[in-house]
Amino acid sequence: MTHHAVSAPGHRGLHAWLTSDSPTSRLQARCVQVYLGWLGLARNPLAMLGLGIVVVLVLAAIFAPLLAPADPIAQDLTRRLQPPGAPGFVLGSDELGRDILSRLLYGARVTLYVVALVVVTAPVFGLIIGTVAGYAGGWVDTVLMRFTDVFLAFPRLVLALAFVAALGPGIGNAVLAIALTSWPPYARIARAETLTIRNSDFIAAIRLQGASPLRIVIGHVMPLCISSVIVRVTLDMAGIILTAAGLGFLGLGAQPPLPEWGAMISTGRQFILDQWWVATVPGLAIFTVSLGFNLLGDGLRDALDPRSGR
Repeated sequence: MTHHAVSAPGHRGLHAWLTSDSPTSRLQARCVQVYLGWLGLARNPLAMLGLGIVVVLVLAAIFAPLLAPADPIAQDLTRRLQPPGAPGFVLGSDELGRDILSRLLYGARVTLYVVALVVVTAPVFGLIIGTVAGYAGGWVDTVLMRFTDVFLAFPRLVLALAFVAALGPGIGNAVLAIALTSWPPYARIARAETLTIRNSDFIAAIRLQGASPLRIVIGHVMPLCISSVIVRVTLDMAGIILTAAGLGFLGLGAQPPLPEWGAMISTGRQFILDQWWVATVPGLAIFTVSLGFNLLGDGLRDALDPRSGR
């Protein structure tokens, strides 16, 4: 009885602390923002479905060695093109007798690897370019935005193909090519946010206190742009995955025998009429993961963007 009487107010106190209208510290303000954003996301069933798909992808990538029933590159030509449900093959086998389920699970690692590397490079570079252009203005803004427009003028896949053709095929070069073609939208978003922030009263007050432009941009402007960038990153995941799969399909991404979903579709397309599962299963994986990121991105936009009309 005593224990419940003590613990219950503590729980209520934490809830009140996380929902306070007047935070007393920067840490509390950030915690309140994250908590309220989570509550908004949790009220959206489609967003939670998308989050579930993304979590399954991450878990499949992490635990692929435990979940995969076979070696993803082990060949058995005596059991090639086995249909789904055949003994030892839940999702069938490919043209070299390799287990498709195992290759799908290990392919999740390749997909997550590409996504993670692009996420930690392209948005950061775009955020720096956009905030510097928006805060500096003048000729700096003009030069940086015209440079951005050059990259925006080309379709992402076409530009990525050009970079990979110049750098050579391989997963590392594919990631670099995708990152080089993915940053311009983040720069445009960050610049638009910075243009509305730089004339705010609190920025003027910080400037009067003697803060340098670099400190203002890094310490105050960039953090305010992050929520919009996060939403854009999540919505761009599907495009990144499709671009990586497109490069793999053309033989310019991950190289054999590394299991990659786009390459699996490429090798399976010649069997599409009779052994449909070879190309269809990885295609469904790409579709499902892309849908999950899109649903999650829509939910994050509604939860984090106060102008979304929520």
